[in-house]
Amino acid sequence: MTKLTPLNPAMAATDPPPVMEARRWIEGLTFPADRPLINVSQAAPVDLPPLALRQAIADAAVNDPGAHLYGPVLGLPALRAEIAAQWSLAYGGTIAPEQTAITQGCNQAFCAILSTLAGAGDEVILPTPWYFNHKMWLDMAGVTAVPLATGPGLIPEAEAAARLISPRTRAIVLVSPNNPGGVEYPAATLAAFRDLARAHGLALIVDETYRDFDSRMARPHDLFTDPDWDDTFIQLYSFSKAYRLTGHRVGAVVASPARLAQVEKFLDTVAICPNQLGQIAALWGMRNLSQWVAGERDEILARKAAMIAGFAALPDWKLLGCGAYFAYVEHPFDLPSVEVCKAAVTKASVLMLPGSMFQPEGAPEGLRQIRIAFANVDRAGIAELFRRLAAFRP
Repeated sequence: MTKLTPLNPAMAATDPPPVMEARRWIEGLTFPADRPLINVSQAAPVDLPPLALRQAIADAAVNDPGAHLYGPVLGLPALRAEIAAQWSLAYGGTIAPEQTAITQGCNQAFCAILSTLAGAGDEVILPTPWYFNHKMWLDMAGVTAVPLATGPGLIPEAEAAARLISPRTRAIVLVSPNNPGGVEYPAATLAAFRDLARAHGLALIVDETYRDFDSRMARPHDLFTDPDWDDTFIQLYSFSKAYRLTGHRVGAVVASPARLAQVEKFLDTVAICPNQLGQIAALWGMRNLSQWVAGERDEILARKAAMIAGFAALPDWKLLGCGAYFAYVEHPFDLPSVEVCKAAVTKASVLMLPGSMFQPEGAPEGLRQIRIAFANVDRAGIAELFRRLAAFRP
């Protein structure tokens, strides 16, 4: 490998992307015809968007000249207004269009928001197991990720977080439903973190990428019912999962107009404007696909039930959390999780991610934990997954 000179030391110290690393484990391998690879490493839909949505994208590509031009840096006004209206109804609060912005996916939303909050030498509290791309961005920016252990239930506690706050702390980041843990944070938990953040002058960032697959019928939290929500709370969202728009890169930020004015500086520098066709697709989906998304949710919840039942029949494995796209488990073997996952590729034709990719370096929990992303595996595939895990020995 060619030596890079010069190289930003913060970039050099950032771990490689875990999903890309895991893909290298299967490079050059072939799998038996009667035991094809089951890939449960990545939480991104692989099926196409529904035909009607693809037709809407095609129509815009052919007939809407604006779809091929720069647009507003913070996104299409119609999409921002639709988010504000639908979110206000869904959460029982008041959200204005100027409190919304569109980004090139939810990862960019996180990077943009963190760029307005923290710089080199600052600290951000991340519950563990954490979403690895959040940790990667903090590392690249020279911001210290302060791990908040969540224990066996994977639910963080505000009281524990309070003990981690220092003069350098700028924000607390939560993900619910959680990636990688799958758990849904109770509304009371989110309210406690909001109160903690507000008391210390911090931002509370809640990534709700998987909110469309939350198993609860009621709204997941009451944060938007607070008339002063935008002095503390920042919500992130992704359209990739609900409408299968992963390749179009459409995410959203809901925050104060003053915060979004700073976000605009970041977005104008890195992308100028969000993808126009992706925004058109997201808007069309919001206006036309509510019943379709409800069906997608039902299917994910059925797969969740299949995962819970499957692990109940594998008593040597311990299911720590399950929901949205993920099951997070403890394996029963006397080997580090990365070695277990590599062995599963060759011996069971299963690609999973080790818990060490979601924990601080050297954390003992990561040696025993594994994330299984089941959203792209139907119930028949889940049954086959459990047949292989039952017989698997690394």
